[in-house]
Amino acid sequence: MNVTSQIKQPIFNEMELFEKKFYESMSSQVALLNRITYYIVNRKGKQMRPMFVFLTAKMISGGNVNERTYRGASVIELIHTATLVHDDVVDDSNRRRGFFSINALWKNKIAVLVGDYLLSKGLLLSIDNGDFDLLQIISVAVREMSEGELLQIEKARRLDITESVYYEIIRKKTATLIAACCALGAKSVSDDTVQVENMRKFGELIGMAFQIKDDLFDYTDDAIGKPTGIDIKEQKMTLPLIHVLNTCTSKEKSWLINSIKNHNKDKKRVKEVIAFVKNNNGLAYAENKMIQFQQEALQLLENYPDSDFKEALTIMVNYVIERKK
Repeated sequence: MNVTSQIKQPIFNEMELFEKKFYESMSSQVALLNRITYYIVNRKGKQMRPMFVFLTAKMISGGNVNERTYRGASVIELIHTATLVHDDVVDDSNRRRGFFSINALWKNKIAVLVGDYLLSKGLLLSIDNGDFDLLQIISVAVREMSEGELLQIEKARRLDITESVYYEIIRKKTATLIAACCALGAKSVSDDTVQVENMRKFGELIGMAFQIKDDLFDYTDDAIGKPTGIDIKEQKMTLPLIHVLNTCTSKEKSWLINSIKNHNKDKKRVKEVIAFVKNNNGLAYAENKMIQFQQEALQLLENYPDSDFKEALTIMVNYVIERKK
């Protein structure tokens, strides 16, 4: 059994029903929209976000979910999908999860409108059912994701990101959405603010570890030629690189910055940069930080009684840092 199936097992029935409800939540009177949303639903990814919602809800409530849990999972998936559709337009990307992106098939104008439509469907699903507490959690996440992306663009131009700014960027860009899923799952079944905050923090820590793991992929041997990590055209500054930039001599720093800014297409120079980052403890440092976040997340689970849901969340935390892609 693969890891995703293992995680899904205790919430298998919920996920089946969720898929139906999610598809229904997208429906429209416009045939073109229905054609596009049908395309979206049939090209779904691992569905990690709704899994977080259901697992946290069931762990906290001792195995129960309710209609609010389903709506919360649908809202987060609607809004997340809207951001992905818009991201593909912004990045001028033709592929998403191995399939054509919406903008590649239907052009940018339609893609932006579909993103807006999904966002409004998410908002209305909460408002129509009076789930204002859930809507607040999600709205904060959307605001932070936008801020994180813009903060990254602002800072990447200068190549002098400090570690604390880097953490703020990834907390907003990546971790805030996973944090919202976990807080949402908890809030849908409990009014205990301590529990909700606990789960929010748990999701945030997983998100931080997840992003650092992504940074490390940029330095694996598979990334022959040009890892995304040092392609500044992508406006990405990764933790291994930031650590090395902040600890090397000023002469080495000038060479690194010049390599990244002006020679990011030169395969030989890119390989030299990768070797420099590896030899100067960049990878080991980032790995340690990732494990720190992972351990903190696992500690937050310790106070909960043992259950299939807690075990699935533990597997999920470990999977985040052990995954191969």
